Amino acid sequence: MRVSKFYKLGRSQPSLKFIDVDIDRDIKLFVNARAVRLLESEWGDHCSHLLASFFEAVIGSIRNGDHAKALSVLSQLKEPNETHLGLSKGKSDGRGLGPEKAQQIWKALCSSKAVKTGLLSDLEDTVLLVDGVSVDILSDIITNIIRGPLITFTQNACEEYDIPMDDEVASGPVWNPKTLSWDEDFVQLPAPNAEKLILVPKSIVRISSDFDVGMYYRHYVLEAMKQEEIARNSELVFTVKSGKNKGKKKVYKTELQEKYGSEAKAVSIKYTDKNPELLKKYKADNSAPTPALSHRQIAEVQELPPPDWEGLMAAVRDLEPGRKAAYLYEDAITDLLAAIFYPVLVDPDKQTALHDGLKRVDLTFTNYARSGFFEWLARHYSCSHVFIECKNFGEELGNPEIDQIAMRFSKERGQFGIVVCRDIEDRARLDQRCRAAAQDGHGYVVVLADDDLEKLISEAQDHLLQRHEFPTLKAEFDKLIF
Repeated sequence: MRVSKFYKLGRSQPSLKFIDVDIDRDIKLFVNARAVRLLESEWGDHCSHLLASFFEAVIGSIRNGDHAKALSVLSQLKEPNETHLGLSKGKSDGRGLGPEKAQQIWKALCSSKAVKTGLLSDLEDTVLLVDGVSVDILSDIITNIIRGPLITFTQNACEEYDIPMDDEVASGPVWNPKTLSWDEDFVQLPAPNAEKLILVPKSIVRISSDFDVGMYYRHYVLEAMKQEEIARNSELVFTVKSGKNKGKKKVYKTELQEKYGSEAKAVSIKYTDKNPELLKKYKADNSAPTPALSHRQIAEVQELPPPDWEGLMAAVRDLEPGRKAAYLYEDAITDLLAAIFYPVLVDPDKQTALHDGLKRVDLTFTNYARSGFFEWLARHYSCSHVFIECKNFGEELGNPEIDQIAMRFSKERGQFGIVVCRDIEDRARLDQRCRAAAQDGHGYVVVLADDDLEKLISEAQDHLLQRHEFPTLKAEFDKLIF
């Protein structure tokens, strides 16, 4: 029973900003620290600050010899069953992170040379260098640290999707970066079947961690060991006697494992203590963060069907143009564009308040693109956010509608936006209005009608959007600058 079905939201995963989890069981997805840091939003910045302060609190305490403080901070970590992400089989049971695991992690950190030397520089490094920390444990640690922002995200999502919340629900430990300690409170949260639920943005989950100890061990540690054995001409070295590699010195990895051990993390930790440059090379080679999960990847993990493009578009097409259906139109456009633009535009926010509430934008996306049209746009123009205005008009758009969205732009927020409407009678004249606004320095506005949305859907169905190029959008944008 997924959240969307339990609460009868009438939406499927592609149109939801959160992971549509099963309210009883875990799904095999994990919160990712680098994914959090990529979010160019106040929410992302808040989470990043919490992660950094927690890491400094624990590592700083250990370096300063204040082990009681470090253990106190770690001991509050618990498996966050309320998110329903992780590896628990059957009902989420909380057998991973807890006091015993916290004690194990503390001991490993205390004995780690990487902690003392500063080689351990981020939470993600613990997957490689700290005994007892795996991708699921790291995800649980991150979830604990950002529980406060996740509660806020859940509350906002519940208001947007009309999900009822219970009062006086225990928050669980919430990290306080000012006191470097944990707080607890009673908050409003949904509680399906009397079990607390915290929703997680789908933009910050991944199938695995960015760093893989198995890969580090096989392709870096063992390779470095092999070169050392060859340099010493040890007993493990043999010379190829025939073939194209005749005369070449080689070492079998199986013999390296027999000599040094086959436990990937234990061997990697020991070798890295003596050869810290190897870890730096691995991190440099793997510096690019993994992209947000696609619709297909999420669907495969959850065993769900792909987006219902026909149904999403029909919800727009079937509405009568006019102000009477304006709010229904805004909802339908939000569902459609959230599906089309994900995973490069994420976390859609409806009725975003600007200038202390004096102005509002129908829909705001955070630009999360690492390739394609929106990444190019962010490199050449101000585009940390993308603004959408929804006009369910039966008449032609004029200057006021173009000026309205342009007045929402700024260099800090972004200077690109889209106006969606039902039809465009005089495309040439409308293009001229948008081009004039761009030339006067008021920002870049693209207008999309129903037919243009159909083109975007066709591109999605033809897999043209897998590279996030958005040819329809690019063609309209080019009209503004050429």
